[in-house]
Amino acid sequence: MTLVAIDGPAGAGKSSVAAGVAARLGLERLDTGAMYRAITLASLRAGIDPADGTAIAKLLTGSAIYVGEQVLLDGEDVTVEIRSAHVTAAVSQVAAHPEVRQELVARQRAWAEHRRGGVVEGRDIGSVVFPDATLKIYLTASTEERGRRRASQEQRGDAATWAAATELENRDQLDSSRQASPLVVAPGAHVIDSTKATLEEVVEQVLELLPCTQ
Repeated sequence: MTLVAIDGPAGAGKSSVAAGVAARLGLERLDTGAMYRAITLASLRAGIDPADGTAIAKLLTGSAIYVGEQVLLDGEDVTVEIRSAHVTAAVSQVAAHPEVRQELVARQRAWAEHRRGGVVEGRDIGSVVFPDATLKIYLTASTEERGRRRASQEQRGDAATWAAATELENRDQLDSSRQASPLVVAPGAHVIDSTKATLEEVVEQVLELLPCTQ
């Protein structure tokens, strides 16, 4: 089973790199962040306080989340809505709840087991979800570059780069300081800085690190 775990902060390019690596290896890709965004959206719609982990976990047990080319929440396409500002503002708080993470980690492991591998991206994939992954990558980039990418992605223009960088720094602090599965460089992970690299260059770096026996 070939399983590539890609972790790192927001804006580092995980999704693009994971998609590129998956395509080259002929594997499926799982964006675990989309799973946390989906349950965040569901909880906001239900009027649940993002701080109420017990209520969110209860809602999650009855929620069907599918992540692929589209993200489906109980059969509804929420691919665009999970990227909205109000979901982004709450997702780190929702993702910090141990009971929420426990359920989604179980689903992530089941996903990989069913497919006998894959490329999985997130923030605790190599450290918690798949500590024995074939290859563990920690993808990072400078805060300024991540802010520029996020502002460009959201079509906010160059003037919004500083604001985006500040938002990302705040999210980094929340993700790295939470008690449950914080964002860390997993033991044995290869750190790749994508600040000055193209997508193709980063994908090649990842593939070069893959054990040749796989």
